[in-house]
Amino acid sequence: NCSMVLKTLHFITRPLSDEEGNFPLAYIITIHKELEMFVKLLRAIYMPQNIYCIHVDEKSPRDYRVAVQNIVNCFENIFISSKRENVVYAGFSRLQADINCMRDLVHSKIQWNYVINLCGQDYPIKTNKDIIQYIRSKWNGKNMTPGVVQPLHMKHRTQVSYREYVHSGMSYVYPTKNIKAKPPYNLTIYFGSAYYILTKEFVEFTLTDARAKDLLEWSRDTYSPDEHYWVTLNRLNG
Repeated sequence: NCSMVLKTLHFITRPLSDEEGNFPLAYIITIHKELEMFVKLLRAIYMPQNIYCIHVDEKSPRDYRVAVQNIVNCFENIFISSKRENVVYAGFSRLQADINCMRDLVHSKIQWNYVINLCGQDYPIKTNKDIIQYIRSKWNGKNMTPGVVQPLHMKHRTQVSYREYVHSGMSYVYPTKNIKAKPPYNLTIYFGSAYYILTKEFVEFTLTDARAKDLLEWSRDTYSPDEHYWVTLNRLNG
């Protein structure tokens, strides 16, 4: 019952300030369990001017997926990603889940400014207004995806080929004995957080630029590619 969901959970139904109303954000939330935690997170970050793409793990139980869909159906600015992945921790599928949502978000009617990615176990300690003011004060037009040149102890992640294993409830990433080729375009690989705040222009660039596409393909058999993909692209000249 959507009216009950909105009323009992006290979802915000109008922008709380002109500043927020004029600066919509996009969110990508990847989830696979704990419905109540997801609802609490969604309620905390929800604003009617924003847009939210929810990636539900393909492995999640059917009743969980149905429950999430029922909640999403109550909102015009929340949707399930059009393509779902069997997400494996530290695997390429985790990065692909974000990219699937990005492809949906760039075609949204809502003209969002930045995208923020979260997982179902995250929770904000700042308000929507705080986040916007922080972005605009220091990072206007820039991405937040910090990182450093690939440290020696991380080299193994991109030097050998990794594979995802998914079978009967078990999933993990394991190394093979195959040595990987050097990164395309002789790119310097950086390492940082898998979590980011990215401009819409940068997202469009990553979805269309040849270097971004080739790096994505090269990253397909690396360990935890979401920890090097965004930060490496952000360090490209220009």
